[in-house]
Parts: sequence; structure tokens; C-alpha cells
Amino acid sequence: MNTSTLIAPPAIVRRAEQHDTRAIQAQDSAHFIHPFTDHGDLATRGARVMTRAENIYVWDSEGHRILDAMSGLWCVNAGYGRKELADAAYQQLMTLPYYNSFFQTTNVPAVQLASKLASLAPVVGGRRFEHVFFSSSGSESNDTNVRLVRRYWDLLGQPQRKVIISRHNAYHGSTMAGASLGGMSGMHAQGDLPIPDIVHIEQPYHFENAQPGESAADFGRRAAGWLEAKILEVGPERVAAFIAEPVQGAGGVIIPPETYWPEIQRIVDQYGILLISDEVICAFGRLGHWFAYEKFGYRPDLVTFAKGVTSGYVPLGGVMVGDRVAQVLIEQGGEFNHGYTYSGHPVACAVALANLELMEREDLPGKVKNDTGPYLAQRFAELNEHPLVGVAETCGLVAGLVLVKDKATGETFDPDLGVGMKCRAHCFKNGLIMRAVGDRMIIAPPLVITRAQIDELMGLIRQCLDATLVQLRAEGLHS
Repeated sequence: MNTSTLIAPPAIVRRAEQHDTRAIQAQDSAHFIHPFTDHGDLATRGARVMTRAENIYVWDSEGHRILDAMSGLWCVNAGYGRKELADAAYQQLMTLPYYNSFFQTTNVPAVQLASKLASLAPVVGGRRFEHVFFSSSGSESNDTNVRLVRRYWDLLGQPQRKVIISRHNAYHGSTMAGASLGGMSGMHAQGDLPIPDIVHIEQPYHFENAQPGESAADFGRRAAGWLEAKILEVGPERVAAFIAEPVQGAGGVIIPPETYWPEIQRIVDQYGILLISDEVICAFGRLGHWFAYEKFGYRPDLVTFAKGVTSGYVPLGGVMVGDRVAQVLIEQGGEFNHGYTYSGHPVACAVALANLELMEREDLPGKVKNDTGPYLAQRFAELNEHPLVGVAETCGLVAGLVLVKDKATGETFDPDLGVGMKCRAHCFKNGLIMRAVGDRMIIAPPLVITRAQIDELMGLIRQCLDATLVQLRAEGLHS
């Protein structure tokens, strides 16, 4: 690691160490409404106050160093404290801090970033991405996808094609359209979701949905078949698009069998529907490629991105618009009545450019593909021997394991017991950020993680699993 690229001014460290944790927690409880949070519960516990970060570690207001195995929220790909990203933001702030992209106006960083993204997007099966629509987040980008898809079919004289098919337990954002596209039952229970003309099929989760004795390959083909069945149920003439994450992230790192995506591609081709690859988590090196569709070999028409494009340093999202859609919109569409105040924000785009150049210079996607990804897979597979682990699997630098009550039979715990949350509590106590999705524990560490740090990470995970097992046995929940 080149320490000259890290930001750790002593004054910043001293201010972080002087925070009054209880006072900050009281202010937080009084004024800050957090995302996806039970605020009554949070008020009794007090929020964890993060104060600084460096490389793959964060520090809280009590001075505890914590290995951030979730890259913030799947996004700090280049690691914390990269001075060149801060410099890029500062220089752009002092040059042109903001201007809009409406009224036939543009700015240099937005143009340069669009060109850079087009150059990084691989051509698969002749499908090219030469155009980009910018937003500020993945949620906004998926709202944009709904607009793009429906406008595309309107222009082709098929306005009845409005239905978008997604998957249960998928996450595509938390705006009205994004949450509707996603398949999270808890989100749909609030706000009368999904909105009309968005429907869902089951996820390709072999551990949970395979039939007894069914191989992963056979299950992958069967799971893809659920898309065709839904198309026929809705009516092919009404289906506009299928949206899916290459690997489901917030749903628990659900890695589809190798047979899944080729069959999905066959189905969308057969029925002529658009394919949207939501790569908010999976793009920019996370799976060892700049874009994950290249890894799995399918040909999307639209690609959602955000998070890793700036390594989370500044909010930025967007949609890579494939030539099939772009040509119709540009040549036949007239004015596209959609956009955001911060579409193509010059500071965000400048930071993204610096981030992508950094990732190219250090070959972070190649490092994940050829070095740290395979090494994490090797080390993570060792957890399959643990008494609590039903299955442990990885894809690039994402990984997930299932906590089970009976390893021999694969019996899972009663969800009401909150075993995953018990494990997560042990993780925080032992200096590790590992996310719980039900009883599935997941990680997505920064792409700058080294083999030595993977060893450290695996030691912490095993320590936390052991502590969880001790607790469960003491509570009579595990033999």
C-alpha cells in the first residue's frame, strides 16, 4: 500500500478522538431519521459514531478500530483515505462546483466521464454502450430505467409493453419505482408497493429453492425458466423488460449457478424484451471485471451503476444505455422529459474520473480476478467446516455464508430467533463489520484488501462464529 496516498492529518485524528459519544448519540436520536432503522430501538441503544477511516479500517468515537468488510455500503472499492480523490473534488469545487445539464448545457468532467465509461464497458455479443445517463444514486438510476424502457416501447409503437419483471428478494433501490422493482417484502409492506405493472419471479438461490438432489446446473436452468413462465403468464406482448442483479447483494449475496444467465439471455432474446443489469454493487471490479455482465457473458440493454464509480466518496449514479435503446431514443424520441438537478454533477464526475484512473493504475479489477478473489474463495471455503455454517460461497470480493441449526440436515433456525443479528453483534464486539441478512452473513471488502488482510478478516470471522456458537449453545439453540 502506498501510504503517501492516504489522508490522515493529525488534526483530524485529534478531533475524532475528542468527540463526546453520548452527546452525539443524543443529538442523533433527537434529529436524524436514519434509513432502514427502528428508531425507537436505536434511541435505547445509541448509534455507533464513526469518526475516521483509512485503507480498509474505520474508527468509532470510542477509539475502536474496525475492519470494514462491507466497504461502507458495498461502495468504498478503492479504500478509505485516497488523497487523489479528495484532491479531484477540491480542484473541481474551486473551478466549477456546480452547473446543470439542462438547457443544452454540459460540463467537462461529465463529458469526460461519459467517454471513459463507454471505453470501459466491454462489448459482448456485439452489444455496445456508447451513451450514459447520469443520476445521483442507484435508486434514481432504476427510476430512470423505468422511464427509458417505457419510452423506448412507446416510440416503437408498442405502448402496451409496460410490464417489468424482477425477482423476489432483489434490491433495486428505495424510491417508489426502485422499491417496486426490488422484491423485498418488508419494503412492499409499506407504501402500497409495488406500483402497477411490476411483477416478480423467484430468486436463483440453490440452497433455499433447489429440489432434493437437484444439481446446481439443473437448478440454474429451472430457475431461469421461471422468467419464461412469467412472460407467458403476463403475455409476451405486454412485457417490456427483465431487471436483475448479476449477483444479488442486499438479498444476501445470492450467486446464481453458471447455467442461469445463459438461459436468461436465451429467453429475453426469444421474446424480444429488454434486459437490465443492475450493477450498482457488482460493477467496477467487485467481481473481477469492470462490469459484471462480462463475467457472466450476457448482453444487457441497460446497466445501472452507482456506488463504486466514485468509491462512495461523492454520490453519483447512472445508466449505461446500450445502442439498441439509445438509437431509438436519439433518432426517434425528440425531447426526453426526464432528468435530475444533479445529473452530471461536475464534482461527482471529477471524483469518478480520478477513481477510475486510480483503479486502472492499480489494476484493482485484475487483482480481484487473479489474486485476492481466488484467495478469498480458498479461505472462505474453509468455513464450510464450522458447525454453524451450512454453506459458504464467494464470487470475486463478495461472499456469504448461511448459519444453520443442524449442519447434517441443513435445517435452519427459526427466523424469529434473530441468529444472524446475534452473530452481527459479536462481529462488532470483535472489531469486524459483517452484515446479517436474516441468518445469512455477508461481506464485500474494499478491493484494496491484501492477502494478509484477508487472513486477518478470516480470523475475525471464525472468532465471531465461535462466539455465536457458544452463545447459542448456552441458550439451548444449538447442540
